[in-house]
Parts: sequence; C-alpha cells; structure tokens
Amino acid sequence: MKKGILGKKLGMTQVFTKQGKMIPVTVVSVEPNVITQIKTTETDGYDAIQLGFSDKREKLASKAAIGHTNKAKTKPKRFLREIKGADAKQYQLGQTIDASIFEPGETVDVVGISKGKGFQGVIKRHNFSRGPMSHGSHFHRRPGSLGSMRPKRVFKGKKMPGHMGAEQVTIQNLEIVMVDLENNVILVSGNVPGPKKSMVLIQTAVKQSDKKTEAPELNFYEPITEQEVSQTEEVIEEKNEVTEKVEQSEENNEATEEVEQPEENNEAAEETTEEETDKKVEQEEKNE
Repeated sequence: MKKGILGKKLGMTQVFTKQGKMIPVTVVSVEPNVITQIKTTETDGYDAIQLGFSDKREKLASKAAIGHTNKAKTKPKRFLREIKGADAKQYQLGQTIDASIFEPGETVDVVGISKGKGFQGVIKRHNFSRGPMSHGSHFHRRPGSLGSMRPKRVFKGKKMPGHMGAEQVTIQNLEIVMVDLENNVILVSGNVPGPKKSMVLIQTAVKQSDKKTEAPELNFYEPITEQEVSQTEEVIEEKNEVTEKVEQSEENNEATEEVEQPEENNEAAEETTEEETDKKVEQEEKNE
C-alpha cells in the first residue's frame, strides 16, 4: 500500500560509502506528522489519509481549520496533504508518523514546488537556441514567428515568454540512502524540487513501488573526544620542540664552519707569502 510523509528540505550534501563511492543526497527534515483525517471507501468513495505538518498559531488559523484539527486533538497545521491509496485501516485519527515509516533502499517519489524564476524569455524558459550575434543580424533572443497563415491567430500552447517556475514538480524513482531517527532526517539520493526550507512530500513510488535495493554501507567518522585532542596537541608540541632543536644545531654547525674557514684562509695566505719570499731570495743569489 501507499505511504508518505511531509518534510522540510534543508539542502544538499554528500555521503561516502565504505567502498569510496560518493553519493549526492538531499537532506529532508521530517518532523512527526499527524493524521488529521481518514477517508474510506464507505464514507468518501476511496481510501486516503490526510497528513498535517508544521504547527500554526490559532490566531492565524480560521475557525474551520481549528475545528478540523481539534477532531485529531492537535494544533492547527500549516500544511495539509492527502495520500491516496493508503490503507486506512492501519492508521488512527491523531496518530503521529515519523521517519521510521521508510527504510534505506526504498524507491520513492518526491513532490515539491520548484523555485520561482519570474518572467523569462524563450531561451531560458523553453531552451530555444538564439540567432546569429554578428553580421548585422537583429534576431538574437527573440521567440520568432508566432501566428500561421490559415487561422491567422496564435495557437493555444505556443511556447512564448512568460512566468517560469513556482510549479508543482514530481521527481520519480529516488532512493532513500539513510534514515536518521534521532534527528528526524531522511537522506534522499539526488536533487529535490524547491528552495531550502520548503515543504516536500515523500511518498511511495508510482512506477517502481516494489523495488527495494540493498542499503549502501556509509562511512561515518566518529567525533573526536577531548582526550584525543589533548593527545594530538601534546604530540604536535613534541614535534615542534624536536624541530627547534634540530634547527638550532644546524645553525650552530653553520656558525662553526664560518669561523673555521677564515683560519684556513689565513694559513694558506701565510704559506703563499713564504714561498714568494724564498723565490725572491733565490733570484737575488743567482744575480750576484
């Protein structure tokens, strides 16, 4: 049977498996949803459940909304969505649904409202190609001809400039990578429509509802304790002391070498002067 949960898109990140594979995921915060209404075939003609998400102050809610949520003994909700095809016998009015309704490896469809782009041209909105940009061409980013010869009007559905985005978009066949019950977070593989902090609906996939793959083993690093931090600081200090001692010894060796070099130069100079004097004495003796 079909199931689903409402959540808030927090943003995108990436996780790594133990095999070293990187998986881009979307983080969806799923606070406990409340079942505000149950529909059955006997009363409404079809089976469905209505979920309420994100509390709203009673001052901002209408009397009808307050009366509707009072039946489920809960506060007025900001978002109400219906999931058709759910087994109504498994749920009760006022029951809460959390992230445990899904398991890693399940295939789901995610519904959200896409980002609003405002008024855009045909190139950005419909992926048209632009005209030549040089040689005197005045046709660059225009949509081109609009009408036709016969009816002499623009056909309905013609791709033209206009408002882009802010539409309901469904991305199908996404895989649930991880379910964090402590933080009420679900990690969904790939991207999800809508800006950050927007409401999304995660529900059972329509095309591949029975498909379930093995959940990948994720590689998480344990938080570093204070003892490990202090130990690493001590090791770093010891290494710094050793490097300072090595540098000081190298500087002392260089200083001693510089002192020894002038003495050797003086000795060599004295030897050359003695040889020159001996040569001069020999020449004088020969001349006599």
